[in-house]
Amino acid sequence: MREKVDVTVVIPNYNGMKYIDKCLKSLYEGSVEPKVILIDNGSTDGSAELAEKNYPLCRLVRFTENRGFCRAVNEGIRLAETEYVILLNNDTAVDKEFIFRLWKAIQKRKNAFSVSAKMLSMQNPELIDDAGDLYCALGWAFALGKGKSRTLYTKPAEIFASCAGAAIYRRSVFDVIGYFDENHFAYLEDIDIGYRARISGFSNYFEPSAIVYHAGSAVSGSRHNKFKVRLSARNSVYLLYKNMPVFQIFLNLFFAVAGILIKAVFFAGKGLGGTYLKGIAEGVRLCMSEKGRKQKVRFRPECIGNYVKIQMELWGNMLRAADLFPFLWKIKLYF
Repeated sequence: MREKVDVTVVIPNYNGMKYIDKCLKSLYEGSVEPKVILIDNGSTDGSAELAEKNYPLCRLVRFTENRGFCRAVNEGIRLAETEYVILLNNDTAVDKEFIFRLWKAIQKRKNAFSVSAKMLSMQNPELIDDAGDLYCALGWAFALGKGKSRTLYTKPAEIFASCAGAAIYRRSVFDVIGYFDENHFAYLEDIDIGYRARISGFSNYFEPSAIVYHAGSAVSGSRHNKFKVRLSARNSVYLLYKNMPVFQIFLNLFFAVAGILIKAVFFAGKGLGGTYLKGIAEGVRLCMSEKGRKQKVRFRPECIGNYVKIQMELWGNMLRAADLFPFLWKIKLYF
């Protein structure tokens, strides 16, 4: 008899024909009887029809156009009627115990907003794709363990934020901190919401026993392309602006500018320097716009201890970034 848990799996899908069948099949063959909501972002490749035909227990919601990752997952979270929700990319396949182990991990941590799974490369399962996400004062977000042996990162740990490609969230916390910010459209939205949870005193964790295999770049097509680079650059500026009070922005301004310059050189070497700087400019404009200012997180003096803890992490994570990536010109940037 399969386990029954109070969890809904939400999968955003956009033209995921290559992967969606494998993803859904792995969920329905797991140890837990899953509740699944597939939010289709206006796919034209038949992937939504395939899911509807082959997986009748999967609830399908169809948008007429691509409204972005954030809009899709917000719809799924609001439709879910369970205490917890798992967000899962469509280009994944999960281990049989994936849902159960994430559920157990978040249940035993009452202060947890989210718990991130251990993501392995679908192309080479011996390598880690993501073992929890960190954020540093340079304005960079990066995945722990990326490209390293799966035998590493074997212990549960507190992280800065969970990768929304494979993580469980406590739904009640969304009512406190808000949902995914749809200004992001995609990229860094998971760092943003993890940051907001941290300001409010919640924590995010990594659970190594929850395994998922991830293809990566299923929608955008490659690790570095104009769409990803521009949008990620834009969102990196917006992320810093909206979550940091003014005094903290000034405290980190030198590091943030240095981070931008380093990335500009990195992307220039890949022929994408102009695209990156265009994204930075778009980020500045977003911060100055009415819709950007509207999402600015209000400073709360009662949370000053949380701000201090976060700031210590932002500085400390620069050292972790340097340790993980000793040669900046070879850095494997995570978006």
